[in-house]
Amino acid sequence: MAIKTVQQVLAPPDPHMVGDGFRVHNFFPGGYNMGKKRMSPFFLLDYNSLVDFAARETPRGVGVHPHRGFETVTIAYQGKVAHHDSAGHSGVIGEGDVQWMTAGSGILHKEYHDAEYSRTGGPFQMVQLWVNLPQKDKMTTPKYQEITRGRMGQYHLPGDQGTVEVIAGSYEGVKGPAHTFTPMEAYNLRVKKGAVVNLDLPAHYNTGLLVVQGGIRINNTEKASLDHFALFENNGSSFTVEALEDSVILVLSGEPIDEPLFAYGPFLMNTYEEVQQAYDDFNKGKFGYLE
Repeated sequence: MAIKTVQQVLAPPDPHMVGDGFRVHNFFPGGYNMGKKRMSPFFLLDYNSLVDFAARETPRGVGVHPHRGFETVTIAYQGKVAHHDSAGHSGVIGEGDVQWMTAGSGILHKEYHDAEYSRTGGPFQMVQLWVNLPQKDKMTTPKYQEITRGRMGQYHLPGDQGTVEVIAGSYEGVKGPAHTFTPMEAYNLRVKKGAVVNLDLPAHYNTGLLVVQGGIRINNTEKASLDHFALFENNGSSFTVEALEDSVILVLSGEPIDEPLFAYGPFLMNTYEEVQQAYDDFNKGKFGYLE
């Protein structure tokens, strides 16, 4: 079986603020000029590496804004995030939980620090992904999936070496709860020092690993340290991840969407004209209302 090799291990780009609540490193599409399709169907990866926020009464976050044509996926590692949208969905996620919002035909939403967390402050660490939708599904009805850590598929590694938490797709027959529009895999590897995890993902899938905690060695050769992203070649299917210390690793892998892509601002469509239409519909109030 051909080995899937590492193309590059990327250090975290300089951080910037999204709103006043998220200090993020944008690995793609902008951070390393990887292009808009290199990690398709994942279009964007914003990583809020571990930071301490001071306590305050008014929660930090991102105010009301629109989206169309894709999904936003927020994964909490430390801290708590609240979500509200114009379709009436709301929720709060904490450590290990996921918010998976399908913007589809158009939605307004806001994300901010949970009020309880904001009053105490403390460690905060998150990932946000933008997941592209295929052309046939870009105008699907908006929806929201709140995926708690307890709902995820759990594969326990031999010898009490850790757990593979399956958010989407499946690992060794253990399935994740997320509904996706195209084939993809998303796992958290929560592993002890010395653990070795074997992964087998289709060669044509775009694949990357984010080291959220600890440090790893891939295929017994390439090292990736804390807050680094390992981007794989599309040249094989199997690879190994060895934990050099107790580690948490986000695995992302998906079948590319081979369609035209036009991204501008908060919209991810196939053509310039469709983005123009999105702005027109937003300005006419067709995305609903949210305070």
